[in-house]
Amino acid sequence: MLDEIYDDTKEHMKKSIEAMRRDFKTLRTGKVTVSILDNVKVDYYGNLTPLNQVATVLATDATTIVITPWEKSMIKSIEKAISEAKIGVHPNSDGECVKLFFPPMTSEQREEIVKQAKAMAEKAKVAIRNIRKDSNNTIKNLEKEKELTQDESKAAQEQIQKFTDKHIEMVEKVLKEKCDEILKV
Repeated sequence: MLDEIYDDTKEHMKKSIEAMRRDFKTLRTGKVTVSILDNVKVDYYGNLTPLNQVATVLATDATTIVITPWEKSMIKSIEKAISEAKIGVHPNSDGECVKLFFPPMTSEQREEIVKQAKAMAEKAKVAIRNIRKDSNNTIKNLEKEKELTQDESKAAQEQIQKFTDKHIEMVEKVLKEKCDEILKV
């Protein structure tokens, strides 16, 4: 029973870190990646559809992304979606494709992106702490129902705390790597 709680706790904490890593991919670093457009949704015949499902998205160099829609009629919708996404650039269209030119980042922009990364990491830490709380509540309920002794409950809660500490350390490590990547000129 406790093993099931432990496995569930570790699995959920791991998912929190994976979610933070996905969020980090949307942040701009020194060179642009197409993942910066992951959250851009385009109006495709009345449905909000991810950009990469209506167009080919390529990073042609460190500062340029080219978006080639599968239907030429989608260019205006793509331009509008990118403008509304506020990713820091204005779309340029030549009638065939949309190009995004990212200027080199200033130190102020880098610092602002580091703040965003820290906020994402804090969100992951809060999620991990909430998972700890839920697991501890489950253990306390088992103790109340006399399915665990007081000593077993205490030991289980200490084990949950060890998982929490380990995953918070992982969040800090991933955050440090991301901040180093963002600040690297």
